[in-house]
Amino acid sequence: MARGIDYGNLMHQAMRGLIREVLTGIAENGLPGEHHFFITLNTRNPGVQMADWLQARYPDEITIVIQHWFENLSVDEQGFAITLNFGNQPEPLYIPYDAITTFVDPSVEFGLKFETHADDEDEDDEFEDEEAPMMHSEPEPQKAGEVVSLDKFRK
Repeated sequence: MARGIDYGNLMHQAMRGLIREVLTGIAENGLPGEHHFFITLNTRNPGVQMADWLQARYPDEITIVIQHWFENLSVDEQGFAITLNFGNQPEPLYIPYDAITTFVDPSVEFGLKFETHADDEDEDDEFEDEEAPMMHSEPEPQKAGEVVSLDKFRK
């Protein structure tokens, strides 16, 4: 019997789909206007592929910037590949969507934040990496500093 509607997981999927759609457009047409992205990711995620020296330097988390110089942006259903410049050295990366902890486009004051929460009902190790998404969004520039958190609406 189903436990109910898993709104957290559904929101998680929708937010990752938004990131996929945005990156697909950038791969096809480049970055429009002043748009640029700060993407923070969990480097411990088993799907993350990066150079050993980068993994050693950022063993837990890294924030990448997609702005002036990037190459080979390729988007698939699970994540995206991109080559970025680290200290004048181009490095290829593969980032699964579920490794992303924040996605921010400061040019339009938009951001998504994914926070992990321990599942109170299920102590099984199989579920320890599940994420419950939190959406922080500032889509209207005139509302500077307003952050929307789904926790506000939870009972």
